[in-house]
Amino acid sequence: MALPSPLPESVLVAASELRVDVNGAAVLDGITLTSTGEWVLALGAPRALFEAAAGLRAIVRGSLRVAGVASADAARTGVATGAPLDPPLPPRWTVREYVQWSARLSGHSRNAAEAHAAEALGRLELGPYASVHLGTAAIPIRRGAVLAAALSSGARVLLIEDPTVGLGDDVAHAFARRIVLALADRRVIFFAARIPLESPLALAADEAFVLRGSHLAAQGAPAEIAAAERSFSLAVAGDFRAFASALLAEGASLLTPIPDGPASEGAARIAVHLGPLGTSDVLRLAAAHQATVVDLRPIAGAFA
Repeated sequence: MALPSPLPESVLVAASELRVDVNGAAVLDGITLTSTGEWVLALGAPRALFEAAAGLRAIVRGSLRVAGVASADAARTGVATGAPLDPPLPPRWTVREYVQWSARLSGHSRNAAEAHAAEALGRLELGPYASVHLGTAAIPIRRGAVLAAALSSGARVLLIEDPTVGLGDDVAHAFARRIVLALADRRVIFFAARIPLESPLALAADEAFVLRGSHLAAQGAPAEIAAAERSFSLAVAGDFRAFASALLAEGASLLTPIPDGPASEGAARIAVHLGPLGTSDVLRLAAAHQATVVDLRPIAGAFA
């Protein structure tokens, strides 16, 4: 199914029947989603989705658009740019040199690049570290330099891999607050495995979507997703249609449609609100209907 073209710019990211391969194997297969937020959390998504959205990985099938533009074109024309987590950095360059060269490579003149770099460094409070060499810089400074480099490009949309991962709680919270303040006038898609609901990054977001493999498990306001304590994403092998019907008959409700056709790779993904049922009831009903639950995850766990 092809997306209409052009999409309005209010559509921040849109995918239709998207397939992305890594080393010849499908990592994403069949994703369709549309996001309209200004600050969007992409939770649980494989890295291949970030790479495809940032124009760093080819799309095998389907389409992916950022701000109404095909993702590869959005990256090439400066509509969007990516800030990957811990990319290789030239160790002898200073933070300032790295950010300035990013601005130059984005098409800015030398004077304009210096101005854009200075602004980006100031926003991210990296001025005191501008002369530090990347090879000896602490992890938060290196990750801040990558963000500043993306910011200095002037792109309208920034695609960011979570730079707070692996940091101590206090450092991560302070870094997250700095990011939110620095990017207040930009549109952001923030990719992370999970985010604490109290993080400034979650508080700034007006929309989130949660992926489980190639399945869109949830989409909406972060607080609403986090409150869904009895909602689960299930991977089911066997007769998943009979199993889903049994869940409905005992009071559960489906949050996503029952997949059409045969299950992908032997298992189907469905999202369920359990209602009066417990997880033991899920396993009981599966066994009674020739189905096997091979994965059972709380959707709210994306905000851990």
